[in-house]
Amino acid sequence: MIALVAGFGLTTAQAQEVKLGAKAGVNFAKLTGDDVEDADGRTGFHVGVLAEIPFADRWAIQPEILYSQQGLQAKEDFFDGEIESKLILDYINVPVMVKYYLTDALSVEGGPQFGFRAKAEQEIEITGSNDDGDGIEGTTDLKDSISGFDAGVGGGLAYQLNNGLFLQARYVIGLTNVNADDDEGAFGDDLTNSNLSFSLGYKF
Repeated sequence: MIALVAGFGLTTAQAQEVKLGAKAGVNFAKLTGDDVEDADGRTGFHVGVLAEIPFADRWAIQPEILYSQQGLQAKEDFFDGEIESKLILDYINVPVMVKYYLTDALSVEGGPQFGFRAKAEQEIEITGSNDDGDGIEGTTDLKDSISGFDAGVGGGLAYQLNNGLFLQARYVIGLTNVNADDDEGAFGDDLTNSNLSFSLGYKF
């Protein structure tokens, strides 16, 4: 009975240290693969909520739920004009980071990330290719061509301020094929996500 009470007390004390928070920031996302090596990355944003759960001295687990804009874009000459193509891949990402505090403020983190496709579109804009100079625009839904699930692994650094604000930098590299069909994907046979993000958040 004494051990049970002591264990309950320890669990309660740790639960009181759990911190909830929110964060938002900028993404510098790209796809990695032979067919897109000349394409540019897509700059977007991420926003979401998190919890920091201590489980040992200086150690914590930080699960998050984020809406994240990713993808790529490319621009090239097209006859007497220019064609710009943008692959828009938005995800609901669930990273689960294990954190270790090097100091009371600075921590390193690493762990898996699980992504669920929220949006998959290709936008194409052709400019300067007809006589009146008007551009041609079009959007194609790619949900049937893009996998609904994405898995990756990430790592990063975070700095916690005394007022609850924190700064964070993280890089996540994908482990699964972006295409829904491994053999006949719309953008190549083997494409994976990668994303460098910088965040500003608050824990309370």
